[in-house]
Amino acid sequence: MPNERAEKAGSPQGVNAFQRLLDEIRQGSLPPGTRLREADLARRLGISRTPVREAIRLLEADGLVVHVPRVGAAVRSLGYAEVMELYEMRAVLEGTAARFAARAASEIEIAEMEALNAEMAEAGDDWERHYSLNRKFHLTILDAAKNRFLIKSMAALSRTLVILGRSTLTEAQRARTAIEEHARVLNAIRKRDADAAERAMRAHVEAAHRVRMLQLRRSDYPLEDR
Repeated sequence: MPNERAEKAGSPQGVNAFQRLLDEIRQGSLPPGTRLREADLARRLGISRTPVREAIRLLEADGLVVHVPRVGAAVRSLGYAEVMELYEMRAVLEGTAARFAARAASEIEIAEMEALNAEMAEAGDDWERHYSLNRKFHLTILDAAKNRFLIKSMAALSRTLVILGRSTLTEAQRARTAIEEHARVLNAIRKRDADAAERAMRAHVEAAHRVRMLQLRRSDYPLEDR
């Protein structure tokens, strides 16, 4: 779904183009450094250049696209230090969300988290399904934390994470271990053990970070320091 800011800021065609380009960045079809030529994108998406220009502007507003001298608009790259800092902040924010959820989650919310994790266990090799369910799982914990400022901070961080491309859950072993890690977070939340919930979530994010760094090193991602 297009994000709320995009829906408020853009025309329907521009928002649609924004979402399509956003999905391509997330899936790795538009890797970091890719030049975004309006004419080429308009032809490929089957639309005029105006909504493409609007989509690029929305992506730039979200920090996913930058203007490179003598090149023009291009998908942003993150340096090594930025990736490290991104995951450090994710561990802080999601760990805090798990802590707050242990205190504030309703029984219905906990049951929904358990159902989502169970569906992940049944998703097999459907990595897009894994990604969708995992995203809903984390959003449910965030909602259960009941802190609007935490939600806003996590939304901003999640937009930047898109630059890194495909989810770590495309790794079969990572998908399996993520389900086990979710179960440990859930167990702590159900017991209302805030300390254990935060520790379990931080460990979950740190495990994802390790897999992400392996993915980036194996790929052509421009992981230089800035």
